[in-house]
Amino acid sequence: MTAWIRMLQYEEATGYLRELYDRVKGPGGAIDNVMKIHSLRPHTMEGHSALYKSVLHHTGNTLPVWFLECLGIYTSLSNRCEYSVAHHYAGLTRLLKDDERARSIYQALTMAAPERVFDGKELGLLRYVRKLTLEPQKMAEEDIEAARAAGASDAEIFEANQVCAYFNYSNRLLNGLGVTTKGDVLGYSPPNSGKLDDWEHV
Repeated sequence: MTAWIRMLQYEEATGYLRELYDRVKGPGGAIDNVMKIHSLRPHTMEGHSALYKSVLHHTGNTLPVWFLECLGIYTSLSNRCEYSVAHHYAGLTRLLKDDERARSIYQALTMAAPERVFDGKELGLLRYVRKLTLEPQKMAEEDIEAARAAGASDAEIFEANQVCAYFNYSNRLLNGLGVTTKGDVLGYSPPNSGKLDDWEHV
């Protein structure tokens, strides 16, 4: 089983859905289940795809993509979203091209101990997304001040905020509908081109 509700396959898709599937296809024509789950209401797929690419893979961002992936992984671990963790850990590993470093990061985040491998603004931003995910009602201006004190600019804090917000949306989409990685190709993403229709292995 790949989800608890019906997902239309590429061969079944016509019209607008077929057009969107052609736009979100990855290497070898693969379409991830995170996109297929939108097939009964295709307009939501278009919005999801645009949000994902602008938050994680746009040239307007200044934090490195590998670190944005770490923020997404930490958010997803906090939500216990196995789908997102699997995909984005694979993406992190490909981006870093260093399996040992990727494993060390993953282990630290799994233990909710990012300080084992991060410091400075990276650690400050990871702590920010953890609290925003688990205790959003307790967020206060002091959380922003702490990230600033760690060295993050307001623009970088905003990038972290958007990654966290996106992954909370995606995690609830996936967990709420029982979406699995069965049949997916893990770890590919669009290039950092600013274009919404380009994809490549990273």
